[in-house]
Amino acid sequence: VSGTRAFFAGEKVTARRRGAFTSREALKILNLAQKAEYIWYDGSEGSEAKGLLFNEMRSKTKVIPDSVPVGGDFPDWSFDGSRPVFSCPDPIRGENHVLVLCEVLNPDGTPHASNTRAPLKAVVDKMDPSEKPLFGFEQEYTMLGKDGKVYGWPESGYPAPQGPFYCGVGMESVYGRPLAEAHLDCCIRAGLTISGINAEVMPGQWEYQIGPAAEFEMPDHVMVSRWMLHRLGEDMGISVTFEPKPVKGDWNGTGAHTNYSTASTRSVCPLLLNTSQTCQPNGGMEAIEGMIEKLGKRHAVHIAEYGTGNEERLTGKHETCDMNTFRYGVADRGSSIRIPRPVAIAGYGYLEDRRPAANVDPYVVARLLIETTLVL
Repeated sequence: VSGTRAFFAGEKVTARRRGAFTSREALKILNLAQKAEYIWYDGSEGSEAKGLLFNEMRSKTKVIPDSVPVGGDFPDWSFDGSRPVFSCPDPIRGENHVLVLCEVLNPDGTPHASNTRAPLKAVVDKMDPSEKPLFGFEQEYTMLGKDGKVYGWPESGYPAPQGPFYCGVGMESVYGRPLAEAHLDCCIRAGLTISGINAEVMPGQWEYQIGPAAEFEMPDHVMVSRWMLHRLGEDMGISVTFEPKPVKGDWNGTGAHTNYSTASTRSVCPLLLNTSQTCQPNGGMEAIEGMIEKLGKRHAVHIAEYGTGNEERLTGKHETCDMNTFRYGVADRGSSIRIPRPVAIAGYGYLEDRRPAANVDPYVVARLLIETTLVL
């Protein structure tokens, strides 16, 4: 018997004795009352006020007497002038409980300064909808123990040098797998578009991938997945940080490589402007190269919004390109934009933007990529 049901079982007996409510009424409360966890972000990830450790996710529980189905019309809640934009099953509480992601509004209903979803919508409204952009977001993160050190690291000194930890197996190579696996399971049960996990280069560092997903689906799912990661960490005594360079020295930083494609890049032929045009071989690759040229021209604009503290990560070392340099290449982990080798061989597909830091705002990444390649 779950704690909730056990409580109500006892409550029904007490209710009969004092005449407060009938057992039928108690069962109605049990079967219909729904916990809705309203989630929002405060826009302060990596800020000077919060520091690089404390995360920006916040949430508050609302009890709804009559359940609202996932995807239904959840009521606004004025804790921060919020408006629900996405909902999914709550895999932690189970039953009929839900997670409700919100965007924050000012009292007059206009988007709050921390609301980065609204500017994304403004850009999406200007793009050609036939391009149907898709994103794959590679969220890296680092686990920290209660002592503030990387989870699993020795009390003094460092573990062995990098090398054997990436995608490793075994207690000597992998730290924190229970949290990574629990998070994966929760994302699947919530219906998020998670496509995988892996241990990363630095021990105690992990990655999960959200996507392929559309322009709002990707950042919405990333934000909910981040909240779940922090929430599960509470139960395991583990903090999670998206700091771009959590350990100084000869250790990899933490990023959020973003894979990006459009209908033009995914096509063997580019989208034809009129039916009299003929298909050219490698049309998708031509579209990719055209996008890369545009991205190079706005490199500084992207870098300025690709995460706080990213300058400590983008140094030209540890599989990065120096942040003041823009270059691309096929299968080049040291480039700003990487074209995967299978894409180069096929002649169509997607590109990988390797510049975003792990603490980047996913709505900002989506907005900038669409704005630079499809709007301007």
